[in-house]
Amino acid sequence: MTTSARVVAQAKVNLLLRVLGREESGYHSIETVFLRLDLGDDVCVRLAGGRSLDCDGPAMPAAGLGPTDRNLAYRAAVAYADATGWPNGFAIEVTKRIPVGGGLGGGSADAGAVLRALDALSPSPLGPRLVEIAAPLGADVPFMAMESPMALAWGRGERLLPLRALDRRPVALIVPSFGVGTADAYGWLASDRGRYEPTGEILAPESLATWEALAAVATNDFERVVARRHPVIAELVDELVSADAMIAMMSGSGSTVFGVFAEPPDLATVTRSTGLTTVLTSTSERVVRVDLAQ
Repeated sequence: MTTSARVVAQAKVNLLLRVLGREESGYHSIETVFLRLDLGDDVCVRLAGGRSLDCDGPAMPAAGLGPTDRNLAYRAAVAYADATGWPNGFAIEVTKRIPVGGGLGGGSADAGAVLRALDALSPSPLGPRLVEIAAPLGADVPFMAMESPMALAWGRGERLLPLRALDRRPVALIVPSFGVGTADAYGWLASDRGRYEPTGEILAPESLATWEALAAVATNDFERVVARRHPVIAELVDELVSADAMIAMMSGSGSTVFGVFAEPPDLATVTRSTGLTTVLTSTSERVVRVDLAQ
């Protein structure tokens, strides 16, 4: 009997992120283009008698990740068990490599990986219905639970249209010394906008079919409001543009700034110039499969 599964929980960037109207419930609708990266956390899920979560790794913050029952990976496993009545217990191990609180979807990636791992182990897998369990966990989690490296998403992130992955491109990540809370970013956006009436239509998939087309529409509604509170964000975007990035912007609600390049950039020069942690990775053309073990 197969009792454990391993998978790489891939980070993501948002190549487009528009925050639309606020619903009566308080949630905001979004329109975004997700793209997975090669950078990822290592996640192992074992069937067990109890419920546990262990996290370590080079990207673990000194203060840790907070209470276990608030961790997205743990909550994803509980949600799967509640929805299906299986498994009776689980043990999750996460090796963190994705910077925490940087807008790269690390926690959501771990949650999506746990859902995919459990589904691979399950005697009655849910397949595409995993998105139904993922949606209440957060706007990024449904994408992280699906088998597509790139997607257009709208609503609260639960409405997903898989896109053909673009050819691989080098990506430079610059990681500031601070994170940005998602709730803070939404609050700043609401404060700066006042009443917001969205304009424009949902992007057509064909307008996202090439890097050149994406470069023409790439934008992040959070970037300006976060940069007003943290001016270094705008400086880092300019740094990547100067290094010939074809797309340079903040990912998600921040604070990581990323650049997509035609050729690998001189990362050492960027590191010396910014004095910050920099990571070189690539966009991904695939979702890393789940490996099963006895």
